[in-house]
Amino acid sequence: MPSLPRLEEVTTANLKTALSIRVRPDQEQNVEPVAESLAEAYVHPAGVAWPRLIVDGDRAVGFLMAFLDIDWRADGTLVRSGLWRLNIDAAEQGRGYGRFAVAAVAAEIRRRGGKEMYVTWHAGPDGPEDFYLRLGFRKTGEVSGDQPVGMLEL
Repeated sequence: MPSLPRLEEVTTANLKTALSIRVRPDQEQNVEPVAESLAEAYVHPAGVAWPRLIVDGDRAVGFLMAFLDIDWRADGTLVRSGLWRLNIDAAEQGRGYGRFAVAAVAAEIRRRGGKEMYVTWHAGPDGPEDFYLRLGFRKTGEVSGDQPVGMLEL
């Protein structure tokens, strides 16, 4: 019987495993390394960043970090939640772990009362735009820095 993927909190016990997650070389320009994500989680107010290891059986297959109730405009006028980072290990891609990760973040946002989930991505031919659009995200017409913003109604 195949195992089901699950999320695990990143702890001292699995930190080295989390840091070993690597996307394909052609994807490196699209997502920050896990170490940078964990550093960002550390410097944001408690509870804003939600870093998790994606595990299947006894294998770490990826990493995600959600943002929960973040001050999107830095002035308190717009609060959003969504997927901040998604790193599926190069050897584990194409097995549904990315879809699982998006669904898991959506479930957590719903559990907290959210009705929308946001994501940004690097635009370009090698970027993940098609992946997010296939999952039901729609472009909002906004950009964050130079990245398009997508929204999924929950």
